[in-house]
Amino acid sequence: MGTSTSLHRRAFLLGAGAAATAGVVGLGTAETAHAAEVAGTRVAPLWRAAARKGLLFGSSAATWQLEDADYADLHARHAALLLTEDDLLWWRLRPTPDSGLDFTYADRIVEFAERNRQLVLGAHLVWDQGFGDGWGEDDLWNIPEDRARELLYGTMRAVMRRYRHRVPIWSVVNEAIVNGTDTGHGGLREDVPWFQTIGPDYVAHAFRVAHDTDSHACLMMNDFGYETVNQWGDEPADKQRNTLRVLDDLLGAGVPVHAFGIQGHLLADRFHERFHARQYLRFLSELADRGLRILITELDVLDDGLPTATGPRDRMVADVYRRYLDVTLECADVVAVVDFGLSDRYTWLDEDYPREDGTHRRPLPFDADLRPVRAYHAERRSLGSAPRRRPAWKSPRTCTHR
Repeated sequence: MGTSTSLHRRAFLLGAGAAATAGVVGLGTAETAHAAEVAGTRVAPLWRAAARKGLLFGSSAATWQLEDADYADLHARHAALLLTEDDLLWWRLRPTPDSGLDFTYADRIVEFAERNRQLVLGAHLVWDQGFGDGWGEDDLWNIPEDRARELLYGTMRAVMRRYRHRVPIWSVVNEAIVNGTDTGHGGLREDVPWFQTIGPDYVAHAFRVAHDTDSHACLMMNDFGYETVNQWGDEPADKQRNTLRVLDDLLGAGVPVHAFGIQGHLLADRFHERFHARQYLRFLSELADRGLRILITELDVLDDGLPTATGPRDRMVADVYRRYLDVTLECADVVAVVDFGLSDRYTWLDEDYPREDGTHRRPLPFDADLRPVRAYHAERRSLGSAPRRRPAWKSPRTCTHR
């Protein structure tokens, strides 16, 4: 999400998230949890419905979540791709400006994916968030250019070298494009430490460094705000226009951008009115015309404006998934759908945006007890009915024993 949202989201990852494994929301007795595990791992895998149409289906995950064995089994069963939620962010890799690189958690998340024959989407090499309490304002904003370049690109190189040929897709630059009517610097946000210390070429240089380090990897730019008016009143058309402007500048200069990631944090409230399918498909077509693969990278549904009662709310959340995916997957250049988590047990939305009525949010295909809900069935139907396309990656998961 955007800058203010990311601050909240990473506060969760750095604080409450670590404690969540000890006391997750919505859990009942051990018997209930076991029954839920059985329910969640016996329904048809989402990745398989997608694969039949040439799509790659995945989900984000973090090592602290996967300490929950039932959730680890659920993720392994349903996801053919793992988006690293926070184990490749700097609060894990480089906790302080003077610390060396710590690959403990990054190794674990990549090894989990490999054990379960999942491709890895590494996130995020360049972002203005995700640093943790060990970093102060002066450590990022008030450093000389040569130090900023060494810090940013040196870390990038080290991370990509370690996982070369193991991470085929990288989110190289995340959330660098302006929102709303702000034009920024050619469409780029200026309120980013790397922009202030290195300059506007920090984005282009990041992609060049990434390509030089691993010439076989798919290099992606990732951002949000393309579907409907967001909670701050920003119009999607403005974000779409600025995105194409940024991409045209980069591609025109020969910068190796191979893919574009659309986060897909959807707002349920009046989605059927606010989502303009033709405009959205036109934007996807514009991305495809530039030779870019398109990935939906952080799909979930914020259920503000929906009833408190579980039944009606689940039906309306599922309707958002259906409407969005049925339109999005019309574009054959959309090659992957990645949920931002699979279960409400670990949704960041409960922490960052608690509902005013006090009920837990229900944004994902499985509830907090790992039982499939209507959103699961909506996703499976939309993936299964999508037009067939050529797979963008050869998945190691050609069959499953789960």
